[in-house]
Amino acid sequence: MKEIAIRAFLPTASVFALALALCLAKASPVAAQDQNAQVIELVAKKYEYSSSPVHVRSGTKVQLKITAADHDHGFKILAVPDGALPNGADGLVFSSAQECWQLKKGETTTIEFLAQTPGTYTFKCCHTCGLGHKGMKGQIIVEQ
Repeated sequence: MKEIAIRAFLPTASVFALALALCLAKASPVAAQDQNAQVIELVAKKYEYSSSPVHVRSGTKVQLKITAADHDHGFKILAVPDGALPNGADGLVFSSAQECWQLKKGETTTIEFLAQTPGTYTFKCCHTCGLGHKGMKGQIIVEQ
């Protein structure tokens, strides 16, 4: 009787162990990628981005976490450094490139990219937010 119970238990335990191993194997690389990213928090508020300029090293994976504090704003940045030809090689490689990221009031938007070419990258608000909208700018400086 004891032998029959063990034979019935072993396949179930084996399936459980295999499922657990597969789940852990898939979770590990995701956690490792997040640990390698430099997280930078910005606040978009009336005509400014706090904590600008932002400095990062070349070769760094960056997660910008931008919170719109007072009302909706936007975030626009070119993938090439200031002064470079627009058709040149991308210096910032985005995981999900957009013309204009919408920043909703009270929400945090995450923008991920790899900073690969040194230079200054100016970003600006791309959602009309009032009289000072055109002056709402900031910079990401990628250093060697």
